[in-house]
Amino acid sequence: MAVTLALDVYGTLINTHGVVAILAEWIGPKANTFSGTWREKQLEYAFRRGLMQIYEPFSRCTSDALEYTCRFYRIQLTKEQKKRIIDSYLMLPAFEDVAPALAALDKRGVQMTAFSNGEEKAVESLLRHAGLRDYFQAIVSCDCIRTFKPDPAVYSYLMRKTRVLAKNLWLVSSNPFDVIGAMSAGLQAVWVKRSPEAVFDPWGLAPTKVVTDLCGLESIV
Repeated sequence: MAVTLALDVYGTLINTHGVVAILAEWIGPKANTFSGTWREKQLEYAFRRGLMQIYEPFSRCTSDALEYTCRFYRIQLTKEQKKRIIDSYLMLPAFEDVAPALAALDKRGVQMTAFSNGEEKAVESLLRHAGLRDYFQAIVSCDCIRTFKPDPAVYSYLMRKTRVLAKNLWLVSSNPFDVIGAMSAGLQAVWVKRSPEAVFDPWGLAPTKVVTDLCGLESIV
C-alpha cells in the first residue's frame, strides 16, 4: 500500500546547528553550547505558547530564544549580529543524507510533504536554498492554525491538507516529541536517530520505525 511521508523540517531535513560557524566568529568555543541552548529554548517557547494559547509565529519563538540565550551566557551581540544570525535561519544547510535520500524516494514516486512549525514562507525559503523544494508536493505549516507540534490539532490539520488517512500517513522526524505526538494522533511515525547518543522519551510508546538517516526510509515505501 502506498504511503505519504510528512517530513519534519528543522532538525530532520535542515541542520539547525548550521549557525555554529557564524557564532564561532563572535563567541569562539562557546558556539556549540550556545547553539544547543538556543535550539532547546526555541522549542520550549513554542511548547509554552501552544499550551498557553498565546500564539506567536515560530520566528518569534526563535528570536526570543536568542535573546534568552544571550542573557543566559552573558554574551553581548549587536543588533546587526542578531539580525545576521536570525536571517541565517532562512539559509541553514540540509544534512548530507537528505538530498540523495529524497531524490531516491522521488524517483520511486513517493508522495512527500514538508511539515513544520515554521511559517510557510520561511520553510519555502529554507527548502529552496537547500535545493530540496521540488521533492515536495506541498508545505504544511502549523502557523496556519496558530499552534505548534505536538498539539493534536496539527496532525489533524496535516491529514486534512494531505487528504491521506492516518494509516497511510507516516511522519518522519528526528524530534521524539513530534514522533510521539503523531503516533498519539493515529499516524505511523519514523524516528530519525541522527546521533548514537540520542534518547527516545520513555513514554511506553515506541516509534513505528527507527532509522539513522533518511536513506533508511526506502525500506518502508
